[in-house]
Amino acid sequence: MTTGKVTRRRTVVKSTMIFLTILFVWVFLAPNLAERLIVEKSLNQAEVILVLSGSSTYLERTRMAALVYKTGVAPKVLLTNDGGQASWSQKEQRNVPYVELAKRELVAQGVPDNAIEILAPEMSGTIMEAELLGKHSAERRWKSLLIVTSAYHARRALRTFKNVFAKNGVETEIGIVSPITGQQTPAPLYWWLTWRGWRDVAGEYVKSGFYYVYY
Repeated sequence: MTTGKVTRRRTVVKSTMIFLTILFVWVFLAPNLAERLIVEKSLNQAEVILVLSGSSTYLERTRMAALVYKTGVAPKVLLTNDGGQASWSQKEQRNVPYVELAKRELVAQGVPDNAIEILAPEMSGTIMEAELLGKHSAERRWKSLLIVTSAYHARRALRTFKNVFAKNGVETEIGIVSPITGQQTPAPLYWWLTWRGWRDVAGEYVKSGFYYVYY
């Protein structure tokens, strides 16, 4: 075997070992990165349950909210509206807003129509949602608020709401719960194997970094 071939073979073996080592470390690190984003702070009682808008993740969020509502934690469910619309509905001949679909799902899951409120105006972003809820909390004198959002959004959402409420002098206790992963969001074990996982987990770290620096 020539010297050149030996060198190339060693390079291939070395590169393969480096790749496998990185992959091995990543397989153990990736789930921890995902789980680090998940927090929960349950409340025994709250004035309202707030479902944060999440467009295509509305199903897991509203179903979780309905489960919480039926335990008697709070008498009312609020929905924020990010203005997102689902794909074209042949039956309805329009793109149905996700907030409408969210309300329909809540009703289908047993939440009375008169216990659901869609908040206005439309807004985009967790900070804007926190600002809006801060105003409502102050005006309606809510003592407690239970947020429902997707698991990987939970840490940033809780931190944002706490910071916004504190900044505006709103003294409302804030709790947060999330549906289990693996429904409309990938499980921590394999999130990195899907595009949605990179959007939900890696994307959340980017957003969290931005929020931490600028807000």
